[in-house]
Amino acid sequence: MTHLELVSELRHIVGERGLVSDPDALMTYNADGCVMDTHDPDVVVLPTTTEQVVAVVKLAAREHVPVIARGAGTGLSGGATPMRGGIVLVTSRMDKILEIDTRNNRCRVQPGVINFELTAFLKSRGYHFAADPSSQKACTIGGNIANNSGGPHCIKYGVTGSHVLGVQMVLADGSIFWSGEGIVEQPGYDLTGVTVGAEGTTCVITECWLKILPVPEATRVVMAVFNDIRPAAETVSAVIAGGFLPAALEVMDTLALKAVNDAYQMGIPPGAGAALIIEVDGVDDGLDDLLAEIVQIAKDKGAIEVRPAKTPQEQVNVWAARKNAFGAMGRLAPTYHLVDTVVPRTKLPAIMDDVKRISKEVNLPIANVFHAGDGNLHPIVLFDSTDPDQNARAHKAVEEIMRLSIGYGGVISGEHGVGIEKQEFMSYMFNDDDLGAMAALHEAFDPEDLLNPGKIFPRKVNPNELAATRRQASTVPGGLAAIVAKHGEKVWI
Repeated sequence: MTHLELVSELRHIVGERGLVSDPDALMTYNADGCVMDTHDPDVVVLPTTTEQVVAVVKLAAREHVPVIARGAGTGLSGGATPMRGGIVLVTSRMDKILEIDTRNNRCRVQPGVINFELTAFLKSRGYHFAADPSSQKACTIGGNIANNSGGPHCIKYGVTGSHVLGVQMVLADGSIFWSGEGIVEQPGYDLTGVTVGAEGTTCVITECWLKILPVPEATRVVMAVFNDIRPAAETVSAVIAGGFLPAALEVMDTLALKAVNDAYQMGIPPGAGAALIIEVDGVDDGLDDLLAEIVQIAKDKGAIEVRPAKTPQEQVNVWAARKNAFGAMGRLAPTYHLVDTVVPRTKLPAIMDDVKRISKEVNLPIANVFHAGDGNLHPIVLFDSTDPDQNARAHKAVEEIMRLSIGYGGVISGEHGVGIEKQEFMSYMFNDDDLGAMAALHEAFDPEDLLNPGKIFPRKVNPNELAATRRQASTVPGGLAAIVAKHGEKVWI
């Protein structure tokens, strides 16, 4: 089938308004929020129904054309970049809230529903969707599921995967089924768990059941200011060790504070080394006493000032500054590389020292804004991407932070996903047997490697080729390692 014939059939499926084929317009879809590598798709479709998605995927399977599911494009790891061209399937027009079932604490929605708009809709019923990534005013539920997004409140409420009760999956051949029935305990294999965080490599999601929670009776927010980021990080571990479970513990360092101060006039003392946002929620009775105990820990660790957000609007302002901190970085540098790693909470002070050292070694500023409560780091390497030397130094800093995070017992992604940004770091964490097991699972869902190909696995790894090698290894003395040693790069096609 020629390209024109493919476009014609797709137009028949999704209609004229649901198709983008103009070369200039296609550039809009050549990357997500991570622009380290861009590739134009061959064509873009914007379906509005599950039936249209099924028809598109069946056509792509028949013609052996890749399909890349995309939400709002706010991802930060290149997960929606069409590395091999193909069809970018945008779910943003599938934006209906289909069912609210408060008696069972759940709702059913399409993947294009905006995260913030879902919670706004639920609030009138006294409920909310707890997973709230910083991009929640723009990001979609489908994208949150694909990357297992986190957010400030994940310390208490968990990341997106903690709130997904089942998804309607369109597989690579166009077949369709539900991974769960919208209940917490599901018998059999956890197919929902396999899909959450798979970055669109197992299926295209067209509907999902989500857990919803009652809005807490009361909320308290304070900002503790420190002279340095180390005592702020130490406070986080001390709070958890003390048996407390705040709703949020978020840290911003001196560079981040400067950016948000300039943008939002927060009135933070000039030269402050760090700020720790502490939120507690629950029953109103006793909440002030709980917060006072946590604040005392911060003071014992060296907080020089504690600023309570006394009104709901002040609370909104504090969180607006935190959630828009990444955007405020444009005041400090023309480009930044946002790193996403995780370390054990007790290692936060040490790795903050390491980040300072790396910043000096590469001679580039590195700001820090992160979900300290669950050890999810977000070092922000500030540089000018038009300068090749700065570019190289920035990537050197990122690689060193990744290595250190793994060395401290952490992982290479807490919520942004692997995509293309971190795929080469997968071999830092996983050996050949590990990757082979993942490849076998991938092959079971996508035997032709057509769903979002070129992601997660290192670039030289064809997951289905690796899965075949793993099967062969079961009959060879020495297993997979022996085959790799014998054939070298031939294994990694």
